[in-house]
Amino acid sequence: MVRFKHRYLLCEIVSEDPRCRQCIDERAVGAAVKEAVARTHGDYGLACCSISFTGIVLLRCRKDFYRLLWSAIPFITYLENRNQRYSCFFNTLHVGGTIRTCQKFLVQYNRKQLLLLLHNCTSEEERQSIQKSLLSCCLKEVEEEQSQSGDEDDDCAETDGP
Repeated sequence: MVRFKHRYLLCEIVSEDPRCRQCIDERAVGAAVKEAVARTHGDYGLACCSISFTGIVLLRCRKDFYRLLWSAIPFITYLENRNQRYSCFFNTLHVGGTIRTCQKFLVQYNRKQLLLLLHNCTSEEERQSIQKSLLSCCLKEVEEEQSQSGDEDDDCAETDGP
């Protein structure tokens, strides 16, 4: 049996309308991406890029055809939901071979965005809220690393027996 390799495009939806992210559902995003691929590359491109929408605009397609999908994304200028159009565009943040690499990139990207927000704070209350968010992210990561290294130490201790 042959294993098909995939590529994952991590995209950010950028819109001036703050209601856009709250009102758009995954079907609208999937439909807009499929329509852009079909307009740009026709039936061939649409068949090559059978798109799986998995949440935070993480698009999956076959490895051989990810460039077709990538080249069609700039042609998405709006998303439509419940007969309302929201002008927006997709910003491709990362192209990865696994979901895990995309997740790692997203964590780093979000951390950088929080640091930018921290530098642009206007009040002390905002600054404390963002610092709390940063610390909670960092503490969870440190705790996970410690628990993983603790598990490894426990494994070593068990194998070092008499």
